Amino acid sequence: MKDLFATGKMLNGTIFKEFLIICCVTLFLPTAIKAQNATRNIDYFLQRAVRYSPILKDYKNQKQAFKIDSLLALAAAKPQVSASSAGMYAPIIKGYGYDETLSNGQVLEALLNINYDLLNKKKISNQLQGIKLQSDSVNYAGELSTFDLNKSITDQYIAVYASQQDVSFNKDVFSLLKKEETLLKELTRSNIYKQSEYLTFLVTLKQQQLTLKQSELQYQSDYATLNYLSGITDTTEVTLAEPTLKNPVLLTDNSFFTKRFDIDSLKYLNQTQAIDLNYKPKLGVYANSGYNSSFILQPYKNFGASVGFTFSIPIYDGHQKKMQYDKLGLSSLTASTYKDFFIRQQKQQLYILSKQISNTDQLSAQINEQIRFAKGLIEVNSKLLHTGDVKVADYIIAINNYMAAQNLLRQTNINRLKLINQFNYWNK
Repeated sequence: MKDLFATGKMLNGTIFKEFLIICCVTLFLPTAIKAQNATRNIDYFLQRAVRYSPILKDYKNQKQAFKIDSLLALAAAKPQVSASSAGMYAPIIKGYGYDETLSNGQVLEALLNINYDLLNKKKISNQLQGIKLQSDSVNYAGELSTFDLNKSITDQYIAVYASQQDVSFNKDVFSLLKKEETLLKELTRSNIYKQSEYLTFLVTLKQQQLTLKQSELQYQSDYATLNYLSGITDTTEVTLAEPTLKNPVLLTDNSFFTKRFDIDSLKYLNQTQAIDLNYKPKLGVYANSGYNSSFILQPYKNFGASVGFTFSIPIYDGHQKKMQYDKLGLSSLTASTYKDFFIRQQKQQLYILSKQISNTDQLSAQINEQIRFAKGLIEVNSKLLHTGDVKVADYIIAINNYMAAQNLLRQTNINRLKLINQFNYWNK
């Protein structure tokens, strides 16, 4: 600094002012930029939570696997070509051995086989529909997991923001008490206040210092939890922007959570169709060509081919078909009961949350009125404190009342944000 002022003396007034401005900009601009970049909003954590979530990646991979299953089902519907070979030798030693009439002594075959099921179109269509429904279930589970993840991240973000507000408020109160403590010390030395009153105020100051430290530790813990839930390994503490949530407006169509029941109903229909198809007649054709010989008579002529068909129709299986129908019917009835119960619960949940949000808004207005009076009382007592016309205990009581009202307001606002988050979650 001495060198700086020495340089200033050698420059005229205008140049010195410009020099100081440049120095200030050079010194504080990086800090200002860093502080500006250190502010993060809720979208930052939501995006990273979705990006790093292993569950969502698992669901994505499952959807890709179902696409492969569909291709496998289509491939199985085409004619199946295979090559096969078998050989057998049954020796007869001193008249002992297999009956040569039955075993032919030795056999060798090498065939190219073709098999095709003629009545498989409906069955394959049913399989593809079942795979699509499974894919729809996984897609729904992925969306639900995303909503759950967003809800938990938002709740934790709100908690961290509340801790951040606590730290800021406690710092302001500590600064106010520290300022008043300096004045009160001088007034105590001047015998305007008793030493016991000064010590009482000093205890309050120390208590507020501990409260500030506790709030800072709570903020660090809450912020670390937020990073943990979001999959973020960066431990740098930042300033969180105020969370902005959509206004709680009740939708006319809350169909997302009931979508899973609709998918289950389609699954029951698909399974019923699969049972029907299992009891349909089955017709297949096959063909093969190659070499098949026992080497007994002209083995060099045993090259040939064959064609054929298979046909089957179920007649009686002990009423298993009806039993399977009854089992699916019970599952469908259970799912319908769950759906009706969930719809009633969802409506009740949204009504309760909406009522709680309304009551919270009314409470906030009353608390703001209380804060206005408490703050006015502090300002009056602060002026009287300078002249020694107010008891220190009364001033401390006024500060405590103001702090209690502010804490209640912050807690009420945080509860309101959490209620809105829950409302928006269920209002889908």
